[in-house]
Amino acid sequence: MTSTDDRQFPAALAAAIAVPFDYNGVEGVDFEPFPALLSAEDTTDWFRAWTGNGELSGDDFRIFGQDGSGGYAAFWLIRPNRALVDQPVVFLGSEGETGVVARDLGDFLWLLADGLGPWEAATPYESDRVPCPNQELTVIAERFAPDRRRSAAAVIEQATREFPDFDDTIMELCR
Repeated sequence: MTSTDDRQFPAALAAAIAVPFDYNGVEGVDFEPFPALLSAEDTTDWFRAWTGNGELSGDDFRIFGQDGSGGYAAFWLIRPNRALVDQPVVFLGSEGETGVVARDLGDFLWLLADGLGPWEAATPYESDRVPCPNQELTVIAERFAPDRRRSAAAVIEQATREFPDFDDTIMELCR
C-alpha cells in the first residue's frame, strides 16, 4: 500500500499525459490517459470482472489510462509504505495480457519518451514496430527523472527482471 490513498495524479504523470498521444494506425502509441485516476469503486468493479473473482478489491491498483481495446495501465501498489511514484507501472489487457512495463514512474516517463506506451511495452510480440522517440515527453522525463535516462527496451527489461512473477500472481487471482 502507498503511504496515502489519494487519487491525484503525481505531477510528473500529469505533465506526461498532457502531451497528446497519436495512435496513427499502428505507427503511434496506443495509449489514452484518463483525466483522473479511476475511482476505488470503479477499480474494484473492473478488477473483479477482469479476474472473474468477486472476492477481490482493486485496492492494489491505481488506474490512469487505457489502450484502444480497453486494457488498463495502472500503478501496482506492491511496495509497502512507498509513494505512488515509487510503485511499478503495469498493463492488464482486455484479452488477458499482463506485464510490468516500468519499475516506477521515473522509468515510465522514459518509456513514453522513447516512443512506447503500456500496451506496446507489455506486448512486444504483437508488433514489430520500432519506437519513435517523442521530444516533448523527453523534456518531461528529463525534468522529473533526469538521472534515470534509458531506452524503452532497458526500462522493460529491468521491470520484467524485478517482477518476473507478475503474470503468475495475477493469474492465480483469476477464476
